Amino acid sequence: MVKSMYDYVGDQWKKPDITYQSPQQQRLIQWRKEENFLRIEKPTRIDRARNLGYKAKPGYTVVRAHVRRGGLRKHAIRKGRKPSAKGISKITMGKNTQRIAEERTAKRYPNMEVLNSYWVGVDGKNYFYEIILVDPVHPAIMKDPKINWISDISHKRRVLRGRTSAGQRGRGLHKKGRGAEKVRPSIRAHQNKGK
Repeated sequence: MVKSMYDYVGDQWKKPDITYQSPQQQRLIQWRKEENFLRIEKPTRIDRARNLGYKAKPGYTVVRAHVRRGGLRKHAIRKGRKPSAKGISKITMGKNTQRIAEERTAKRYPNMEVLNSYWVGVDGKNYFYEIILVDPVHPAIMKDPKINWISDISHKRRVLRGRTSAGQRGRGLHKKGRGAEKVRPSIRAHQNKGK
């Protein structure tokens, strides 16, 4: 089978060149200086954007956002509590950084709906994501039968309810079958079951 142009672009992103003089490193240096939630003209990873539903037509917007990275370990306490109750290690985030980037972008662009997002880079301080936004009341979107589902009221603020791919992953909905018995309809609902 013949590979398409998007396959070759995707292969380049599987192992990006991270040497100092590489285009990717120069991009990260530039992105650090730019403002957060920056609207960009076209996607950096065209293969991934097209795979997630992006089209180069009116009504679609791509925004680059970054979220700080790092562990959630706290400073060691000196006195006052027993060591097992210190709460220093094994503290994990309730949401992944991609989902946080999507939600913050949705708050920045309140008239748009988040379709999906993808990773574009990481440096010592930040994770960088590109978020695909769709205007649900744009005439070109409302006429397109492949995307006009997003204009329905049931998809309003879908990102804040964990309906994007990153949100579903955080809710455990990418797993099926054995080992996933306790994640549906939600972890909290399973805990309350039988009470």
